[in-house]
Amino acid sequence: MKIYIVLCIILSVLIVQKTIAITSPLPPYTSYQFSIELEHNIADLWWTVDENRQEITFELHIKTTGWIALGISPAGGMKGADIGLGWIDSTGQVHFQDRYAYEFARPVIDNTTTDWSAIKGREQNGWTAIQFKRFLDTCDSMDVPIKSGTNVLIYAYGLEDPDMSQTGGMIKYHENRRGSRIIPLQSYGNPSPEETFAGLDYFEFKLQNYVVPTNDTTYHCKVYKAPTNFPQRRHAIAHRTMIDSNNRDIVHHLLMYECDPTAVFDDTNLPNDLCDDINEQIRACSSSIATGWAVGGDDIVDFPEITGYPVGGDFEIKYYLVQMHYDNPKLMPNRRDSSGIRFYLGKELRQYDLGYLSLTAFATPIAIAIPPKVDRFIIDTYCPAVVTKSFPQSGITVFGAFPHTHLQGQSVWTKIIRNKKAVEYLFNAEAYNFNYQFENILPKPIKLYPGDELATRCVYHTTNKNEISLGGEKTKDEMCMHMFMYYPRMKNFYGCSTINSLESWSRLMNSSASSFDFEVFRKWLIELKWTPELSEQWQNFYNNAPRVVVSGPINNITLTNLTRLPDYEDLKPAECKRSITNTAIRSVFLSMSFTLTSFFVTIASRFF
Repeated sequence: MKIYIVLCIILSVLIVQKTIAITSPLPPYTSYQFSIELEHNIADLWWTVDENRQEITFELHIKTTGWIALGISPAGGMKGADIGLGWIDSTGQVHFQDRYAYEFARPVIDNTTTDWSAIKGREQNGWTAIQFKRFLDTCDSMDVPIKSGTNVLIYAYGLEDPDMSQTGGMIKYHENRRGSRIIPLQSYGNPSPEETFAGLDYFEFKLQNYVVPTNDTTYHCKVYKAPTNFPQRRHAIAHRTMIDSNNRDIVHHLLMYECDPTAVFDDTNLPNDLCDDINEQIRACSSSIATGWAVGGDDIVDFPEITGYPVGGDFEIKYYLVQMHYDNPKLMPNRRDSSGIRFYLGKELRQYDLGYLSLTAFATPIAIAIPPKVDRFIIDTYCPAVVTKSFPQSGITVFGAFPHTHLQGQSVWTKIIRNKKAVEYLFNAEAYNFNYQFENILPKPIKLYPGDELATRCVYHTTNKNEISLGGEKTKDEMCMHMFMYYPRMKNFYGCSTINSLESWSRLMNSSASSFDFEVFRKWLIELKWTPELSEQWQNFYNNAPRVVVSGPINNITLTNLTRLPDYEDLKPAECKRSITNTAIRSVFLSMSFTLTSFFVTIASRFF
């Protein structure tokens, strides 16, 4: 019992450390998986996801003595938002309502089922705190499912309680007392505040007043030498992306690559220029992504206590490449940037070295060519068993996921295939948002074993475009990437990338040329005249085209031919049963109440 109490005390201290940014003076009712400051000194939110019950419990604190509200929005605004609204009356009683916003107007009471329910609440020190819950998917047409991936939260508050003299309670307009936050509710990284790492050793790779070209898209690459002042291997326990505060509007993403251990550079003149201009010099640094950050993501990423990113001592990686992508559509001149990334080193070596695994379609038109004016276009990639057979027999443990596409991407998922059967999602970014790209922490770590196959899908929506979207590095181009963090780190295995075979493209073009001309191919793609029939044929082509799988380090690439994407028994579609839970059970209780009442009336009539 004493040990249990000590553990609880330690856990509570850790929770306080993780929520240091929270400004509410009221402690939460219980311990939660996640927490976030929605608005400094105004609104804080805690939540926990129960995977078994498919239920989420929130606790919302807002600095007001009136009503408070939290909503799940389908697109970022009030229209279509599913809202839980509550307040504490003068007697201390908690009131909570399930509301729905048809338009940018006062949300109405949900007249289908009540799916938000209060647990407890209080009003103290000028703040209102309410704990409440709902199912992830309620199957209610007036609710918004909380999907895996990125979710849009909206919040608002009033200065007075609703006027209960009117049906349902009249709530006054919140004016500017509102806000929104876009986060992955089921896989939030829960980053530690930077104060957590005070006093630790660190190393960083940063630009120094780099003059950003006046181009709409710039990819700048710089090679850095690994720190040499650590004679023994150390573990980085977290990293912080340092985006220059003056350039948040133009820094789109940062990727850090490990250079091949055999790479040799002149330490006095390391490559540092536009990526295309030094492509040959940095070729040895192009296959292994070490980590990354993209627009909208958290600046700090913590690693689980069992693993850390190795550096120094006998670690084989001696050089890194940092690729900066600048998106400057307004062609603004005279922008100087000093962005970069910092790694905090723990005081003790952890049990496992951390590694990164990337599953991608190459960012080239040979792999990605998406028709315009389509509601849904699918690009699949596949990592076969012949590639993963080098996994350790004891397996690897995946704990984090970073999905990445550009503007047209709608969702990204990867499934684990064993014995030609999908067993589970490795991660499902069903709700993906280009402007908010997070490193997601898996709800539970997942093991991968030798011979496991990995099917990855990117889904695109192009009804807003009049021209084809081609694979490429510009923001207006497209990508399909799913990167995972895992342990223990494997040597010489960084992932799988696929392209459609050149022969399949030649057949589609009706080309009889003896060699494949990439410029002719690109011109042919751009000049295609799109019709709904051609778009449908294009999807059929992608569904059946042979693929080439590229794996292994840059100096020892392995090519695996797939005559077509392998067939497998898919996961069964998830059936939503909440409507039965909420409606049918309510009817059962009403029926039981009526039956019991009749029973007691009958019994009473016999005795009186």
